[in-house]
Amino acid sequence: MKILIVRHGDPDYQNDSLTPDGMIEAEYLAQMLESRPIDEIFISPLGRAQKTAEFTLNKKKMQGTTLPWLREFSYPVALPEGAKPEGAHQILWDLYPSFYNKEPLLFDINRWQDVEFIKKSDISHYYKMVTDGIDGILAERGYVRDGLSYRVAASNQKTIALFCHFGVESILLSHLLNIAPFTLLQQFCGLPSSVTTLVTEERQEGIAHFRCLCFGSTEHLTLHGKDPSFAARYCETFDSPERH
Repeated sequence: MKILIVRHGDPDYQNDSLTPDGMIEAEYLAQMLESRPIDEIFISPLGRAQKTAEFTLNKKKMQGTTLPWLREFSYPVALPEGAKPEGAHQILWDLYPSFYNKEPLLFDINRWQDVEFIKKSDISHYYKMVTDGIDGILAERGYVRDGLSYRVAASNQKTIALFCHFGVESILLSHLLNIAPFTLLQQFCGLPSSVTTLVTEERQEGIAHFRCLCFGSTEHLTLHGKDPSFAARYCETFDSPERH
């Protein structure tokens, strides 16, 4: 079984839609996905993901299913002083290195939820909401979560696509690949309209795990000579005019 996790195109956050560049990215993405086998498409309820998926749905003449738990993982959390730039949004992927260097448990798959500011928030609840959501989809299609892997009740080679956001993509990958979410949130970046591909491996009969074949591919943009948008990144050097 394959899972494609697709981040929305370049976002117009003010209107919860796509910028003109985002529209172009979504069109190029749809052109690439048109010929790829996809059996089902699931979509975040937020406008930027819905608009991105619309291009692919129209090309493939498919209907998508909207899932509330695929919305962006931007739930409020009271971050400690010094954790992020003053006035920045309260999002988990906007932490200063000087802060998380003092909180190594954030990068421990078994203990990240024990960090004090996480315990004081509802993040564990929302994390479980996402993991229960993806496990529900997989169980209905024959793969039942069992410890760190999946029990195969009915194997298949179908492909599902999830059109969503970088934050929730990090949570999904955290669960499916057994990685602390902060490793993904802080040290990976799924660029706008990028595609991450996961596939099951069943080397022992009845036991499957997911392997990442490709993270954050933007080949559909490269083929058209278009650079990916900058959204989700921060400044490459401190003296650059890019987002700090």
